[in-house]
Amino acid sequence: MTSAYEDVPFSELLHHPAATTRRLDAVRALRLRRRDAGDLALMRVEQMERDASVVDFTSRLLTALARTENIAALRQALPEALPWSTFLPAEDVDTLLRELVVTARGAVALDNLAPIALLLTQWRHSAEVHADPALLALLTREPEGDLGPVPVPGAAE
Repeated sequence: MTSAYEDVPFSELLHHPAATTRRLDAVRALRLRRRDAGDLALMRVEQMERDASVVDFTSRLLTALARTENIAALRQALPEALPWSTFLPAEDVDTLLRELVVTARGAVALDNLAPIALLLTQWRHSAEVHADPALLALLTREPEGDLGPVPVPGAAE
């Protein structure tokens, strides 16, 4: 296989299904572009199972490394895997690692990687804030003055 995926119009799959699916001999997946909806991915089940086994292994390895309490090794390796993590404060890196281990273990048990992707996206946004001193100052400053009364939760306005 030469590349991870190839872009293909969804209509090509509809009009030439055999020829389109044969392209999976050369790539891991096809990205089916659709005009009025989100793109889809088409891959062989064998590839999906291989990918899932790699994710499962990685999650278990990460969990086992964390269980050895050698957080220093994980902290040292993290910038290689997530270069943006270098902008996070040290205590946030420790929190990221703890959350990542717990989330990865749970996500793999559910066969649902969305929680891991969401967690990484959230931490990446935190790193973006820490990388921009002006934005960090704006978001962490105390508000000035009295912001007024707070309505009672559930009360009609």
